Amino acid sequence: MSEYFIEEGYKDPAAVMTGCVLEEHLRQLCELNKIEVTFEKDYKFITKKANLLNSELAKKNVYGKLDSKNIIAWLDQRNSAAHGKFDNYNKEQVHTMLNGVTEFIARVKI
Repeated sequence: MSEYFIEEGYKDPAAVMTGCVLEEHLRQLCELNKIEVTFEKDYKFITKKANLLNSELAKKNVYGKLDSKNIIAWLDQRNSAAHGKFDNYNKEQVHTMLNGVTEFIARVKI
């Protein structure tokens, strides 16, 4: 779907969708590797942010430092798209993000 959006000129929804898929993959990797995806605060369970999940996965050596840095950049691009900062990235960067996330998911399987 993200590729379709990019081809049709909709880079912003493509960035958000790709980032959402990445975040879900991080959550599944955490569950597989016995890393909590929530924490308790004031008697409520709060979902951890994707950047924290990334950090904890890298600390546990589920993947390396380069993957972790790429994920930080991809999540930043997704956040820019989700918060209306559309000038922070261009169509080519979203396409690169999509390719990188697709490759990462294929390589670091759940």
